[in-house]
Amino acid sequence: MGIGLSSSHHKNSKRRQKYVSEINVTPFVDVMLVLLIVFMITAPLLSVGVAVDLPESNAPSISEANEPLVISIDSKGMIYIQETKIAQKNLISHLQTAGQYNKDVRVFIRANKNLRYSQVIEVMGDITDAGFTRVALITDSKK
Repeated sequence: MGIGLSSSHHKNSKRRQKYVSEINVTPFVDVMLVLLIVFMITAPLLSVGVAVDLPESNAPSISEANEPLVISIDSKGMIYIQETKIAQKNLISHLQTAGQYNKDVRVFIRANKNLRYSQVIEVMGDITDAGFTRVALITDSKK
């Protein structure tokens, strides 16, 4: 395993043991490679857990260095911050809590394409009322 024992016998002396300490890193490397593969496969699946049928657009995608705040509105009009379901009347207070340290974070809105335009605009108004100025709409790219 990791420790080897060797002994030497001398005449009229007690048995002496010499400890050799070597760390076997093979199991550690094996576990790390398995975890790397698991995380590489599951990370893209964990982006956002709310199912929303997005409209399509020809606009190029936005690359963001910091993790954005994602607000989703599903086909029934239910609002989610990341994956947490909230009522629209509580949206401003939740956003103020989420952005109390950084109001410059980008807020993405993922809205179902069959929603009323006025509902999406109401949510955008709540976002700006909470103090966020960088708001973007997420769409699917046309194929």
